[in-house]
Amino acid sequence: MPDKKWTLDDAQHAVDQWINQWEEGYFSPLSNLARLSEEVGELARELNEIHGDKPSKSPADEDRIADELGDILFVVITLANSLDIDLDNALRQVLKKYDIRDSERFTPKAGPVAD
Repeated sequence: MPDKKWTLDDAQHAVDQWINQWEEGYFSPLSNLARLSEEVGELARELNEIHGDKPSKSPADEDRIADELGDILFVVITLANSLDIDLDNALRQVLKKYDIRDSERFTPKAGPVAD
């Protein structure tokens, strides 16, 4: 894989190419949901061991958190692809929803907002 920043479309395409090289193809949405739950649990364990009240016996390794987030992202993209969902559009829509729903919930920062 090239070392360039990806758009969500790029990521969805890359995951699709990777999965379609195998005869088994995409897992069912429910199997992917189970995989997602498993990966989120692994992230929770890592965060708790590094930042929480249950320290790990092995040395702290922030790379494990990045690895678990990568696993979660992969499964989310897989699930979206299997359901023919455009994640770029889905994220744009949810940000619009949050702008409306949370417009008076939080205190805006003073000054210009960074892009």
